[in-house]
Amino acid sequence: MNAPVRLERPTTKLKSLLAAKRAAIFPGTPNALFARVIEDLGYEAVYITGAGIANMSLGVPDVGLVTLTELAEHVARICDVVSVPVLADADTGFGNPVNMTRTVAVLERAGAAGIQIEDQVFPKKCGHFKGKDVIPLAEMVQKVKAAVDSRRDGDFQIVARTDVRAVRGFAEGLERAHAFIEAGADATFVEAPVSVGELATIARDLPVPQVANLVFGGLTPSVSQAELAKMGFGAVLYANAALQAALKSVREVLGSLKQNGSLDAVRDRLASFEERQRAVAKDHYDALEARYRD
Repeated sequence: MNAPVRLERPTTKLKSLLAAKRAAIFPGTPNALFARVIEDLGYEAVYITGAGIANMSLGVPDVGLVTLTELAEHVARICDVVSVPVLADADTGFGNPVNMTRTVAVLERAGAAGIQIEDQVFPKKCGHFKGKDVIPLAEMVQKVKAAVDSRRDGDFQIVARTDVRAVRGFAEGLERAHAFIEAGADATFVEAPVSVGELATIARDLPVPQVANLVFGGLTPSVSQAELAKMGFGAVLYANAALQAALKSVREVLGSLKQNGSLDAVRDRLASFEERQRAVAKDHYDALEARYRD
């Protein structure tokens, strides 16, 4: 891994990627290290997961506890070390339409190529949790308009998500998505459809690129990238696959260390020292040190 080199603007790359409608996989990351791994594996974009930041950085559930400042710090750190475009989960925009204008400014300045905003009542919850509610459609439409109006780069992507499927049904999810599109959203995201038929309808009936979210253990059925591309989705999020894998591995490795008093039984579960240094581009910093050595 080397330091990022950007040729085309990340915003333009993200816009093109979504518009291609080939269900590009956006793995989620809660931190810069995982973002480096995602890029190194050849993925075309990174999704910054709000749930992942809440879980991994704060040790709390995804119930609206992450602040805009905390999110912006994560976005900046991640954008510093990857060259692929970054789509950031901006939750509800951290307030009303006026707050939304600042949210866009802050996250655009931090380096995000686009943001996802949603219509939940604050404090929001994970889209696959029970007990959610949504704000009035008219209010969310104004938030979308504020986001679109306040971006400085016209290619900065505004992805508008609705969580109404779990609250008032699928038909209202489509209705809200259409309204978001009319308000200027570049892409929409009907969260937590419960069948393959609903997924297909979303991609067929909504005229802008669509985002699917496949949560391991969540409400939406597991569908392959090939199937989602055939439907015409722009992107598919695996928002917390890296986090879930890391959590399981950490428990198993440290559990074995606790039980056995050594790492011998789980040596094959550990990255080598060399792999760890490659993941953080140590050779790049070694080269800088050599270049500027007296």
